[in-house]
Amino acid sequence: MTNYQLAVLDMAGTTVADDGLVVEAFTRAIGAVGVEPGTADFERKLGYVHDTMGESKITVFRALLDGDEERARAANLAFESAYADLVAEGRCAPIEGAEDTIRALRAAGVKVALTTGFGRPTQDAILAALGWADLADLTLCPAEAGRGRPHPDLVLTAVLRLGVDDLRAVAVVGDTAFDVLTGLRSGASIAAGVLTGAHDRAALEAAGATHVLGSIRDLPALLQG
Repeated sequence: MTNYQLAVLDMAGTTVADDGLVVEAFTRAIGAVGVEPGTADFERKLGYVHDTMGESKITVFRALLDGDEERARAANLAFESAYADLVAEGRCAPIEGAEDTIRALRAAGVKVALTTGFGRPTQDAILAALGWADLADLTLCPAEAGRGRPHPDLVLTAVLRLGVDDLRAVAVVGDTAFDVLTGLRSGASIAAGVLTGAHDRAALEAAGATHVLGSIRDLPALLQG
């Protein structure tokens, strides 16, 4: 793994089990701004949420609510609050082998950045619930990078903050097409998808994934190879 300097890893669906939490939090959030679950409008919006998994959540709500900034911010706050409540209820667990994988990467000299489409308070709640506050070299949310996925900002911010000197020495891994696009747009040599989250192999390959892995546990072997 010595040729790689940095692994940028998504959280929900990649290193953290989702278990339907995003959809449940979305249902609560969109109801808070007047969209009734079970309606055709709700089902259309839910489909959009699935299709855009991995994207910054505030960006998703802006699109869903036709650019109404006040309603989008209200929905985003409700989403973050609902997700944090679900985490506090103990409904948050790591993907099997994720913690060992991160430790193995760092032991081999590969820096690790954990990234998300959530806001910082929700990201911190997840990290605290898992005992991961000090697990990675860096954690980033969209507001800290400029723009969320599929823009390359999260990866490029991690590169700058961690002193990586060659984008070809970066691997980006996530469970959605937006994670893959982020990796490709950043110039990373690996933009890999994993099959433990929102999008299937066909969607990941259609986005241009350089590799599709069964889970994050397969990453060390890929980097060694």
